[in-house]
Amino acid sequence: MKDSIHKYFQIGTIQWMSHPAAEYKVLDSIKAICCDDYFDALEVTQMKDSSVREAARRLLEQAHMRICYGAQPRLLGSGLNPNDLEEDGRQRAEQTLLEAVDEAEYLGANGIAFLAGKWQEESKEKAYLQLLKTTKNVCNYAAERGMFVELEVFDYDMDKSALIGPAPYAARFASDMRSVCSNFGLIVDLSHFPTTYENSKFVIQTLRPYITHFHIGNAVVKKGCEAYGDQHPRFGFPDSANDTEQLLDFFRVIKKEGFLDADNPYVLSFEVKPWKGEDGDLILAGTKRVINRAWALLED
Repeated sequence: MKDSIHKYFQIGTIQWMSHPAAEYKVLDSIKAICCDDYFDALEVTQMKDSSVREAARRLLEQAHMRICYGAQPRLLGSGLNPNDLEEDGRQRAEQTLLEAVDEAEYLGANGIAFLAGKWQEESKEKAYLQLLKTTKNVCNYAAERGMFVELEVFDYDMDKSALIGPAPYAARFASDMRSVCSNFGLIVDLSHFPTTYENSKFVIQTLRPYITHFHIGNAVVKKGCEAYGDQHPRFGFPDSANDTEQLLDFFRVIKKEGFLDADNPYVLSFEVKPWKGEDGDLILAGTKRVINRAWALLED
C-alpha cells in the first residue's frame, strides 16, 4: 500500500505483554512506548499501586494517544471466571470488571476488554447464559459512563480454553449481546486463529458485523514445541504459525471486508512478548519490521 498504515489504523501495543512486569517497570515502559511515534494507541491494564496509577495517568494524558484497557489479567491472574456456574464466583468476576471500567475511565480509556472463562462440555449452555449475564451488567455499567466493552476471542481447547471460543460461537454471543447492548464488540487476534484451527478469512467474515478492535501476533500450535499454546511469541519464532506471509493475508482480508477506515480508524495492536530472556524492545522492533513489510506488499 502506498498509503501509510497509520492512515487506516491506530497502531498500538499491549504494554504488559511488550514489557512484562518481571523485567520492566510499568512507568518506564509506558513512557518509552508513548515516546515512540510509531504508536498511536497503547493498551494498559490494572495498576494496583495508586501512586503508579496516578503517574501513569499523567504520562498517558500528555502523549496524545488512544488509550485502551485490558481487563484480561484481572481475570487470569486471580482465576476469576465471568461464566462461573457458581453465582458467587460469577459475581466476583463481574465486580472486578466493574472496577476495571472505573480504572479505565481514570486512565483515559473509553472502555475495557476481557475474555470468557473456562468451561465444560456438559454445562456449556449454562456457562453461556452466565457469561451473557455478566457481560450485560458490565455493558450497562459502562454505558452510564459513555464507555464500551469488548470481548476478546480466545482458544477453546488448547491453552486458555475460553468459552468464546470458535468464531461461529463468538458470532452467536455477539449477536445476542448486540440485541440488548449497543456498546459491545469483539476483539479478534491473528495469534489466536491457529489456536482455534481457523484462518483470517473465516474469522473475519464470520465476525464481520461485531469486530471493533484487532490484535496481531504469533502462536506455536505444534505440541511439544517451545512456547506451545497461547504464549504470543515474536514473529519468526521457531515452529510458529505466523509471520509476514500470514500477516499479509490478514491485511488482505480486512481490506476486502472494508476495515480500512481513514475517518474512524480501528485500533490494531500487536500482542507479542519476549520469551525466556529475549529483549522486549528488540521484539517490538522486529514486529514493526514484519508489519511494515506486510503492509508494503499489500496491493492498493
